[in-house]
Amino acid sequence: MGELIAFVLYFVLMLCIGIFFFLRTKSGGDKEYFLGGRQMGPWVTAMSAQASDMSAWLLMGLPGSILAFGLGQAWIGIGLCIGTILNWVLIAKRLRRFSAAANDSITLPQYLSNRFASKSPALQIICAVVFLVFFTVYVASGFVAGATVFTTIFEIPENIAMLIFAVVLIIYTFLGGYSAVCWTDFVQGMLMLIALLAVPIIVVVTKDLDVSALSTVYTYIDGGNEITAAFTGNLFSATPTEIISGLAWGLGYFGMPHILVRFMGIKKSSMIKKSALVACIWVVITLLCAILLAYFGRMLIGHELLPAGKQSMVFIELARDLFPGFIAGILMAAIMAASMSTADSQLLVASSSFTADIYRPVLRKKCSDKEALWVGRIVVLIIAVVAYLIASSEGEGAQAIMNMVENAWAGFGSAFGAVVILSVFWRRFTYKGAVAGVLVGAVVDVLWLMFLSAPTGIYELLPGFVASMIAAVIVTLIDKVPSAEITAIYDTAMDPTIDD
Repeated sequence: MGELIAFVLYFVLMLCIGIFFFLRTKSGGDKEYFLGGRQMGPWVTAMSAQASDMSAWLLMGLPGSILAFGLGQAWIGIGLCIGTILNWVLIAKRLRRFSAAANDSITLPQYLSNRFASKSPALQIICAVVFLVFFTVYVASGFVAGATVFTTIFEIPENIAMLIFAVVLIIYTFLGGYSAVCWTDFVQGMLMLIALLAVPIIVVVTKDLDVSALSTVYTYIDGGNEITAAFTGNLFSATPTEIISGLAWGLGYFGMPHILVRFMGIKKSSMIKKSALVACIWVVITLLCAILLAYFGRMLIGHELLPAGKQSMVFIELARDLFPGFIAGILMAAIMAASMSTADSQLLVASSSFTADIYRPVLRKKCSDKEALWVGRIVVLIIAVVAYLIASSEGEGAQAIMNMVENAWAGFGSAFGAVVILSVFWRRFTYKGAVAGVLVGAVVDVLWLMFLSAPTGIYELLPGFVASMIAAVIVTLIDKVPSAEITAIYDTAMDPTIDD
């Protein structure tokens, strides 16, 4: 009963945040709805960026994999940690200044067009369509993850769990927009941090740990296949290919729209330093705690979880074992928070891409700010309904769509990562170079996935990102020098006397 009360209170808090920001910003326009009027402070920006980045994988997938097979499974987490730090250090401040200098851009596709003073909406539309498709699938995956957590904890029908999860998420995103999403993400990020810190600390204080238990080998059946779960304490037990592919995950950050938009929405570029410090500390602590959680869990309850193939339940079972019902419920709400904080950000970015990059420049050029605001809200609802239908459908087709999600990260990173980096570091960079980078990165990513990913074992993000960088540089050098108007945008963004 205590767990249920904790979950109800968590959902009520999320809804209250959405209603509060609806009442506070209901007279604002699309910039207010999609970017919070560029008024987010450093703490909210940092926690929102990290919470929207890390899904339930942080509390279930990563600890479960490490618990079963050892520290070699941590390389994706290490890659994400390095990518997070580099993204904040190299990109965050520059993108905030460049997006403001590029005609106050509020979406990544809009920025990539305005950065080169392009009158053609082609790149903007192509990017927006890609965002719309992939983020709808991403949101669907968030619904599935949220429903899975809910049914795992409370044993209610999956369709009811998914409906509850979707309704709460839709309401606060629909009403409050970017501000509500950022503030709910802030709360959810803090909850994830507290939960991941609390469990390992209490284990160390209250439990006797038997290191010899790590050497026990378990087997379980997964999809008809017998899996051997032998723990290895060596970080380098992974193969060189697995290590390279794990580290390559970090490249995705440079092209991830729902994270990059957080940099664009901070109040001042001078606040980035504090945000970066908070975000980097958060990601290091949470990933380290997730590893410790798995390490301790293997010793304490590995004998219960692994024979049943339930290694992803390690956080839930330890929380229930260590804490009374209500407190355990609050900690387990962190898993729900991880799913919601990712899905809400992706839902809003997909909506903003359609409204700012297709509806306004193509369908309704004389659209007012208020009209754009309500179009954005309606699109949030439409995308959420489509995502819900995908997530709740059954059969091979639906499963194939859900499997695409693991490749979407590589798709975004391959298409946009190198282009974003060059756009904020290279004054000579041109519009044609950007188009070439986006197209070549996306094509190489898809082709590598189709034909070379399985035989080589190399994650498609790495060749896609490298190909995008090479294509963008070569085409730029062949292209004519940018006009004075374009270089003026670069110079404005780099002016050290201006703090936007």
